[in-house]
Amino acid sequence: MTSAKPFEISKRRVLEAYRHVRANQGAAGIDDESIEMFEADLSRNLYRLWNRMASGSYFPPPVKQVEIAKKSGNGKRVLGIPTVADRIGQQVVKARIEGEFEELFHPDSYGYRLNKSAADAVAVTRERCWKYDWCVEFDIRRAFDELDWDLMRKVISKHVKDPWALLYIERWLTAPAVTPDGKTVQRSKGVPQGSVVGPVLMNAYMHYAFDRWMQRQYPQCPFARYADDGAPRRRGGGSMQVH
Repeated sequence: MTSAKPFEISKRRVLEAYRHVRANQGAAGIDDESIEMFEADLSRNLYRLWNRMASGSYFPPPVKQVEIAKKSGNGKRVLGIPTVADRIGQQVVKARIEGEFEELFHPDSYGYRLNKSAADAVAVTRERCWKYDWCVEFDIRRAFDELDWDLMRKVISKHVKDPWALLYIERWLTAPAVTPDGKTVQRSKGVPQGSVVGPVLMNAYMHYAFDRWMQRQYPQCPFARYADDGAPRRRGGGSMQVH
């Protein structure tokens, strides 16, 4: 069911996005509204979100930044926590664009993919370790934080055709953040690690920045990539230069 709005976003899309967000749970954003609080007036809250998204008048609130210790014990990772309503809005867009990007992505990209998992990446890595002489493991430092918006926009404009999806991706990219000490800051790069749409954008970015690059420069070297972590492999001697 649709309505005479500038953008054709059905109420069912918003309802399905809410169900997905509810299943994943998650912490409250900058408004301190939990999923349970959002559900106290569910019909009204979902209608208001749909109405704003379909009319083009939805603007995301600032992202709440929280610091968590890295598993390695070296430093902290900054997560960006959207509000419940914003997570639902992002899920609406993610559900719309994810399938189209799935057709584009490299089969050895495993992170945040439909029907792929970390276990799949480990399995193919383990198998290839018996076939190749050496491998290079990498982890891109602050990949989510440092993602270049201009390059990201080129990727999005090439593959995302819905005007409303383009509009809201741009607004999520440029939404301000509130630091752990309560300061509002304007962001100039990156996608919040912890957002719903962020992993899809990261994979789209890395598809061109790494996957396609590997296919052009080192077609003889298979690789497995999980978001910003990867491991290319090669037989025999020689070197690989990554810039």
